[in-house]
Amino acid sequence: MTRLLVCGVDEAGRGPLAGPVFAACVILREGDPIPGLADSKVLSQERREALAVQIRNRAAAWAVASATVEEIDRINILRASLLAMRRAVEQLTLEPHEVLVDGLYCPEVRFPSRAIIDGDALVAEISAASILAKTARDALMVQMHELYPDYGFARHKGYCTRQHLDALERFGVCPIHRRSFAPVRALCRGSAAQPLTSPQPSPPVRAERGELNANGRPRGRPCFCPPDERAEIRTGGLAPPVAFPSPSRPSRGERAGVRWVGQ
Repeated sequence: MTRLLVCGVDEAGRGPLAGPVFAACVILREGDPIPGLADSKVLSQERREALAVQIRNRAAAWAVASATVEEIDRINILRASLLAMRRAVEQLTLEPHEVLVDGLYCPEVRFPSRAIIDGDALVAEISAASILAKTARDALMVQMHELYPDYGFARHKGYCTRQHLDALERFGVCPIHRRSFAPVRALCRGSAAQPLTSPQPSPPVRAERGELNANGRPRGRPCFCPPDERAEIRTGGLAPPVAFPSPSRPSRGERAGVRWVGQ
């Protein structure tokens, strides 16, 4: 019996005050489980980075994409997250039979999809996607630290820490801050008398996909979405959440082909 190709999808960076939101999708290779997959938030940085290398080398297919700060401010963080997810899925070099998404909502894709609450802790494909999204975004924020060293992005990755808020108070808003987020918006309003740093375009939408090379192993190829293709996202099509039972006792039938964490 042929195993269904299941694609796991997750995002990273919905909560920070700065930087783009990232999303990744992964189709794992049958018969080649990757030990240690888990929600990226419970893994150390060293463990995440080591697993990310294994995922990129051993998965049947994978992709990483993002939505810019401007898109977040224009269409809100939820829709920007779904947009990044859709871009990632569209980059896949294999067509999955089903897309499983962590959280409450699914992006609009041409494949059957389901949202799974706590999916990054339950489904191996989603765990792998969460690791790729997190490590890719963290790497970008380290690069942003080189451009804007006053804010400490290499340490907090744009999240709302005391260090970050103190830097905002002292240095104002930089081009990669999300002006639609309350702490940044409040600072912009309170500093109307003194113009803040002029908004500039944030880094281009980043998309990367895993392809099969001549030896049948995935390889990465970076690509960039043209600016005109970044602006559109439809607001409908949000699928309802699905609450799954414990991964130790998955039911058969409709969940056949789902690789549960630990299997």
